[in-house]
Amino acid sequence: MDLDPKTPQYSTGDPNSFAFQTGRRRWPIIITQAIDDAYRSVAHCPDPEKQTEGKRIVEALTKLKYEVQHDRALTPLPDDGFPDVATYNAELSQLGNPTWLNSPWLFTECYLFRRIATSFALSTHWKNYDVFARQKTTTFRSSRPAVLELAARYKDLITQLRSSPSSKSSNPTEEEIKKEEILFAEMAEICLWGNATDLSLLTSLTYDDIQALQGSEARKKAEANILVNDLPAVFAHLLQAKQSGKKERRVDIVLDNAGFELFVDLVLAGYLLSAGLATHIVLHPKSIPWFVSDVLPSDFASLLNALAAPRRFYETPSEEEELQNKTPEKLTDKEVEELGFLFQEWSRFHAEGQLVLRPNRVWTGPGSFWRLPGEAPELVGDLKESEVVIFKGDLNYRKLVGDAAWDPTTLFTEAIGPLGPGSGLNILALRTCKADVVVGLPPGKDEELKALEDGGGDSGARKWAWNGKWAVVSFSKGS
Repeated sequence: MDLDPKTPQYSTGDPNSFAFQTGRRRWPIIITQAIDDAYRSVAHCPDPEKQTEGKRIVEALTKLKYEVQHDRALTPLPDDGFPDVATYNAELSQLGNPTWLNSPWLFTECYLFRRIATSFALSTHWKNYDVFARQKTTTFRSSRPAVLELAARYKDLITQLRSSPSSKSSNPTEEEIKKEEILFAEMAEICLWGNATDLSLLTSLTYDDIQALQGSEARKKAEANILVNDLPAVFAHLLQAKQSGKKERRVDIVLDNAGFELFVDLVLAGYLLSAGLATHIVLHPKSIPWFVSDVLPSDFASLLNALAAPRRFYETPSEEEELQNKTPEKLTDKEVEELGFLFQEWSRFHAEGQLVLRPNRVWTGPGSFWRLPGEAPELVGDLKESEVVIFKGDLNYRKLVGDAAWDPTTLFTEAIGPLGPGSGLNILALRTCKADVVVGLPPGKDEELKALEDGGGDSGARKWAWNGKWAVVSFSKGS
């Protein structure tokens, strides 16, 4: 805590904050969905010993929900064998054992998911169970139209890149560079808006809702909603590294959501490798089920498996479809071929070591990333080897800026503190806004957005930043 910014953090006790809404509305829904999932699995479990243990987990989750809804004090995490338990409990003690609905939002939400994970980690039979896996799979299946659209676009793009002389040229023309920059911006924006599907925020999604958040038309409409756009500086940085003749050029992606967002992250990764803007991509998933939809290593494997056998994945009715007597539409041969192309590309990159996963418990810690240089110096040293470290999504952004109530005109480079200029880290945040904190805005922009319908008005609440409609693309060069 001593390493965090001195600016106060957002609190679940502030009625004008999204933290207030989160504690009272979103958290009970998230826990209920976890209870329902665990109950379903327990009910279908043939092993009596495993079933008994599963029932105890359901009881623990039910108790957790009660504590949240009745604003009880947060209690120390039981020791499940992982060292981060001591970190959580030390910070809880420093905070004076606050209650759920009047506590620092960032810490308390991280504690919530760490405690859910503890319920399973303490078991014998359920240690590796992902209580959010069903939701992630269902949402990715519902993303089918956008997946198919992007698969076709990606195959055409990569085929063109490989046949284009400019992609291999060490001295491209200005026109060729401009085309490459436009393409880079499109790929990065696809990656940005893939974050619009976040299961921890959208606790009740329909098929039509998901489709509306994805697809090329939605992206084009959303371009005007990028409030800060540093992509030109990022492209210039990657191009300079490429033209310098540097043999090893790594890009890191600190992942956010599984499913469609991981799919678009891989679209960006595959593009960067194929266009020669990177030689290696390092993906950083979470180590435990986290914020409902965050990527675990198993989600990467599941996505590749879905692409390897798309008919089985998309044409086999889900449990819900079977109950409703619905039959999924069949894929065309062309769609199967395009999805197969993605599988071949990405699995080859993975097999050849150009696309690797590197999980770390640091990403599921309780605090801000201001602490990383002091608490995870080896990780920071490794990230300095990267040309750009891309932090995806809302939580990563909140952790970068300490979830502090900054003035919205504060520079991003200032708000990320010890990770900013002089740190040796080149940081790019791709974030659709789903929380109160935002920095880097021009003067007057926050007031302009608050004046919009449902923007917050004179209430003091920054409601415009709660729904993922607006985005920021912020870059900090570490040199």
